[in-house]
Amino acid sequence: MSYQSQLEQVKHYVLTFFETHHNHKLVYHDQQHTEDVAAACMQIGNHYQLNDTDYFIVVSAAWFHDTGYLESLDQHEQHSANLAQNYLRSIAIDEEVTEQVVKCIMATRMPQKPETFLEQIICDADLFHLGGDNFSEKSKALRKEAINIIGHDISKHQWRQKTIALMEQHRYHTDYCRLLLDAGKQRNLLELVKKENEWNVDNPKQAKQEAKKSKVKENAKSLAVAKEKKEDKQDKGVQTMFRVSSTNHQRLSDLADNKAHIMITVNSIILSAIISLLLRRLEDHPYFVIPTTLIIAVSLSAMIFAILATRPSIPDGTYTQSDLDNKKVNLLFFGNFYSMSLENYKAGMQKVMHDSEYLYDSLITDIYSQGVVLGHKYRLLRYSYNIFMFGLIVSVVAFMIFAIVNIKH
Repeated sequence: MSYQSQLEQVKHYVLTFFETHHNHKLVYHDQQHTEDVAAACMQIGNHYQLNDTDYFIVVSAAWFHDTGYLESLDQHEQHSANLAQNYLRSIAIDEEVTEQVVKCIMATRMPQKPETFLEQIICDADLFHLGGDNFSEKSKALRKEAINIIGHDISKHQWRQKTIALMEQHRYHTDYCRLLLDAGKQRNLLELVKKENEWNVDNPKQAKQEAKKSKVKENAKSLAVAKEKKEDKQDKGVQTMFRVSSTNHQRLSDLADNKAHIMITVNSIILSAIISLLLRRLEDHPYFVIPTTLIIAVSLSAMIFAILATRPSIPDGTYTQSDLDNKKVNLLFFGNFYSMSLENYKAGMQKVMHDSEYLYDSLITDIYSQGVVLGHKYRLLRYSYNIFMFGLIVSVVAFMIFAIVNIKH
């Protein structure tokens, strides 16, 4: 599907929105900034040769991403997302596409944490100027806007410090922007650092006081980082536990399948040998009927249990919205979704991924389900091996007894 006409409608709507809604405080997040971000998204999108749908999603999100500033300076991303959602629905854009546009807009919230490739594109486009030649001009406009909004002055020194901190923490997400803009961003950062060093030389007393405050903040930050690392280590331990458990269960399942395959093969050979060699000689040796019947029964029984151990059993592959809302369905197991449409499955997985409690609950359920299946497999295999082992012994003994008795007669 081509979205070219709809994208023109989006552009026209947003430009008209900026013309009819005006906030004199916004000297950075204005129409020009929106056009710049949209142009950057087009540039990145063309580089990666996005398909029509993805191109529409990321460029539409760029057009809408700061319209919320004209409605509210607080939570502007949410307001922008609401505007985009309402308008895209009004022009009959597919609901899944609309939701992706909304997610791209929300991904621009600072600090940026994009989860998809399209979200990475718009995040890089939103901060495209950090590595551009117009960085100084944009930074001045953003400082002026911040002063307008908070209602008091922000010194150049304070603004430089905030900007340096931002640029040191910022990383472009796409390879294209890293190659294109990292050098320029580093150059702009060095220029800021140079000016800041000059200020420190000109204001030694104030610089010393700020250094002390900075050290206190740094210590507090270090404690916070240490706590975060500890929590992260725990999370990694949990992830490792799930990964190891799942791998071990899979290995045990493969082992059970191999054992069942051996049992089926061996008993197939035994049955083939009996049918081809022994049955046609029973007329000459009728006393072997009982042992032959016994070993056939043993082989068939052992084979049946081995087949049952590997016989797949799956649900109908569907779930309801109620199951999803109540977190009763495990979407990590194919048997619960293989009959569902891709759109429904994607929506369900998005819900799982954004709900850590549901995600971990699904992983626990998956491990437990694997364990139940393994228990069933190994129990049937045990029956199969026991029947084969003891049945084979009894059958051989029976052959020997009947042979000895009939030889004496």
